[in-house]
Amino acid sequence: MLKFAIPCGGALLLTLASLTNASAQKTEAVRVTKDAKAKKIDVFVGNKLFTSFLYPDTLEKPVLYPLRAANNTVVTRGFPLNPKPGDPTDHPHHIGLWFNFENVNGLDFWNNSYAIPKEKKGSYGWIKTDKIISTTSGPTGTLAYHANWTNQKNEVLLEETTRFEFSGTDRERTIDRVTTLKANTEVKFTDAKDGLLGLRVAHELQMPSDKDEKFTDSKGIVTVVKAGTDKTPNGNYVTSAGKRGNDAWSTRGAWCKLYGKMGQDSVTIAILDHPKNPNYPTFWHARGYGLFAANPLGEKIFTNNASEKNLTLKKGESVTFRYRVLIDEGGKTLTTKQLNDAAADFAKKSVASK
Repeated sequence: MLKFAIPCGGALLLTLASLTNASAQKTEAVRVTKDAKAKKIDVFVGNKLFTSFLYPDTLEKPVLYPLRAANNTVVTRGFPLNPKPGDPTDHPHHIGLWFNFENVNGLDFWNNSYAIPKEKKGSYGWIKTDKIISTTSGPTGTLAYHANWTNQKNEVLLEETTRFEFSGTDRERTIDRVTTLKANTEVKFTDAKDGLLGLRVAHELQMPSDKDEKFTDSKGIVTVVKAGTDKTPNGNYVTSAGKRGNDAWSTRGAWCKLYGKMGQDSVTIAILDHPKNPNYPTFWHARGYGLFAANPLGEKIFTNNASEKNLTLKKGESVTFRYRVLIDEGGKTLTTKQLNDAAADFAKKSVASK
């Protein structure tokens, strides 16, 4: 069994406190509750529901959905599980926060959803959670699970072991994710655009756009994202390398943040990469329509064919990915210095598996 050594709750909460005015921070206890029948695990920070881990058989992958800021604002898109008025309905496979990839031994795990016709399902993979390893509550809440990456014949390509750490204050929410993938056969992650850690954000956090956009996946399926008269989006991206807006897409950085107004508050969502991850610093698959993803294995398309990064695991070999997600709400967005400090802190955290 894989064993993880990750940051203790106290250190994590100190990181949160350093992001904003420490005197205004109040750390909150985290409560993790299981509902085995519904295949759902709820995570509360203080008395507020932060997120739920969903792993029913009706989903093609496990997800954290929805994600909430400290003031209860839902920062992820509602569609397709709980549509809200005005929600865009493109890309039905974008649900909350997830982890998968477009091309694993030719199977597409990323784009699989209820919208794929039955006769085409053979080209897509599933991630099936078969065991909740552990959950704990306390200053930091934890959740560890095991899942199998399978084809439509239920043959296992990869075994996944993931551990989450959840923490928060009266302003902040943090998720640390450590995922180890162990090959059950020889597995090749062929360099592809769609991967690896994905997040679909709320309508307000999309970037403003005055035109419709078309996106075509590797199988030729075209998705149209409507824009034009939509006045709700007001988000913007910034990376650690200083790239902004649409210029963030396909560039590298130790972190990327998306920020915008939701109600009266400024909401920031930041994803932090870890120096021990493959192909660090990651490429950002950050789209204005609301897809916010870190993909270290999409080098070919992101560099316009100048180079590529294929990852092959022989049977029994494994690879580990580590990410931190920060959600902040208040009067101002997190500054570059605050995020650089947070990234430096995260980089010190070691993750060992054996």
